[in-house]
Amino acid sequence: MRVGVHLVSFDLPGGPPAIGPTLARVGEAAERAGIANLSAMDHYLQIAGMGVGDADSPMLEGYTTLAYLAAHTSSVELQLLVTGVTYRHPGLLGKVVSTLDVLSGGRAVLGLGAAWYEREHAAYGVPFPPLKERFERLEETLQIVAQMWGPDDGPYAGRHYQLAATICSPQPLRPVPVMVGGGGEKKTLRLVARYADACNLFAGPRSPADAVAAKLEVLRGHCEREGTDYDRITKSVLWAGPLDPTSEAGGRTFAEQLEAYAAVGVTAVHVMPWGGDPTVFVEALGRHVVPRLADLG
Repeated sequence: MRVGVHLVSFDLPGGPPAIGPTLARVGEAAERAGIANLSAMDHYLQIAGMGVGDADSPMLEGYTTLAYLAAHTSSVELQLLVTGVTYRHPGLLGKVVSTLDVLSGGRAVLGLGAAWYEREHAAYGVPFPPLKERFERLEETLQIVAQMWGPDDGPYAGRHYQLAATICSPQPLRPVPVMVGGGGEKKTLRLVARYADACNLFAGPRSPADAVAAKLEVLRGHCEREGTDYDRITKSVLWAGPLDPTSEAGGRTFAEQLEAYAAVGVTAVHVMPWGGDPTVFVEALGRHVVPRLADLG
């Protein structure tokens, strides 16, 4: 099982001047530790109530952060978990992600979701359409980026977006994997089946392995109806349960918890450093977690 690190807090020892140097160390540590994926949240305000600060706590813009991490890594994939569809026009999003892919040597992943954090939309004057419309925009965005990263650079005419051309030069260096985040059974997992290469579900005490298995069965059904290959889709989880990677016992306990998820088809897990210097967390993952999860397949 592959391990990703999801960066959720930038309230670091040393304050804002320490953020850049710390992220550079995180990238270098991730390479040494065998981390497969580095991700950040696509938020402009910290999520109040998450346990890592309030709305006025430090938060970095996501794609700028990934570009910085690209310069301090050489092999890990880079993505937002996940990009909110409301924050960037899809044509520009296609350019942003293709630029990240080119500059990182072919390591970009596009994670995409319908967005939900109304507070930051209001704070920055970003329109926040009703949920139904956000899902319509999500589907059109998936169609637009697929066209931009393919041979057809002609126009796109949708209900919400109209592009006179879908030129994207330079093209990504590889087919950019597309992840649709979330476990909504009627809409989200249908979009995974129709357009995506990966899905991401929650795991932990509130989403045990049998709950994830049930979601994956729904996804399988959507794939059958869409005529797409269920097995092509990478199944990953974001771990929301307790995790102490700093000891051998903690790493062993976590690996034992992940066995049940591996048994239902999960092949990647994203874990979050909640506070302090995330470099310490990443280094501990390399010692006590990554080798054990590699044995899960």
